[in-house]
Amino acid sequence: MDCKLSLIIPCYNEAGTIEECVLNVMNRLDVDGLALEIIVVDDASSDGSVEILERLARDHPEITILKHERNRGKGAALRTGLVRASGDYVGIQDADMEYDPRDYVKMLEPCLSGKADVVYGSRYLKPDTRRILYFWHTWMNKTLTFVSNMFTNLDISDMETCYKLFRNDVIKKIAPDLKEDRFGFEPEITAKVASSGRPVYECAISYNPRSYEEGKKIGWRDGIRALYCILHYSGPTAPLPMQILIYLFIGFASMLVDLVSFSALTHYGCSVRVAIAAAFLVAAACNYILCVAILFRHKARGSAFSEITAYIVSAIIMCAIDYGVTLGLISLSRSPFWSKFWGAVIGFAGNFIIRRNFIFKIKR
Repeated sequence: MDCKLSLIIPCYNEAGTIEECVLNVMNRLDVDGLALEIIVVDDASSDGSVEILERLARDHPEITILKHERNRGKGAALRTGLVRASGDYVGIQDADMEYDPRDYVKMLEPCLSGKADVVYGSRYLKPDTRRILYFWHTWMNKTLTFVSNMFTNLDISDMETCYKLFRNDVIKKIAPDLKEDRFGFEPEITAKVASSGRPVYECAISYNPRSYEEGKKIGWRDGIRALYCILHYSGPTAPLPMQILIYLFIGFASMLVDLVSFSALTHYGCSVRVAIAAAFLVAAACNYILCVAILFRHKARGSAFSEITAYIVSAIIMCAIDYGVTLGLISLSRSPFWSKFWGAVIGFAGNFIIRRNFIFKIKR
């Protein structure tokens, strides 16, 4: 083994474990041919963690301390560390004692052999003696991994694992585009690794989870955020069946707005012709907002002006189709509501085709 490994350790109020963690990393990764760089990013700790780290850095030149002036979250700390990482490979280490740094020696093997550019350390690949703790936490991890796999088309067993190893040149290309400040980093980086097309391997690792009483910070709100991140970062490049499911949600919500608006306008005396057009415009605005909010923010082809212009043109085309279908069915003695319903259904199909292939076509 002849390489340099940079380990990034985000730290927030970990005075009870940070010294043991850093020393554990140095001792367990004291391997012939492996140069070690430890980058600890203190995320505005207030419990004395910084003083401990500064003392360690004075005694060990391989340790670099970076500091945030305010607490920004794990993802932000990792982005700060990635900028400074100079090793051939870059890994992530939590500031607690849940993981065994020695596992990075195993994770380096597929990289050094040229098989992998990215390696995930999986807590679920093999049975082992382990501490039993929190069924719902494990269930949430596995569920998020399953959903992430559906959208990234990767067969990962543990998307939420801390232990992720990257070739430096690979992560340096991805890092400038990272956005998530907290635990949304995990699904975001997985989505961007998947879209990069780089070979990904997994390696079984050991895991000794700590309880919330011992300082575990991730919670159910982070799980909700992770679901959003999976949709937002994986959705635009997801396999077609998953894109259709997302558009079904967006399209159904927009169609519901269309029908409710149409019913309300006609109920309060608006003419059918005006109600058709007005309801469609409200639904089109809803559709655009959902597309941008859930899927395509900062991802669509071209400038915001060209995107909005293309969207307006497509909305005019689909409005004309919706208008014609609805009035045509009404002229055939169908009820206004059901005529509008079928017009909205046809509009949904047209919206899907236009948005996916023209307006929100993803940059490559």
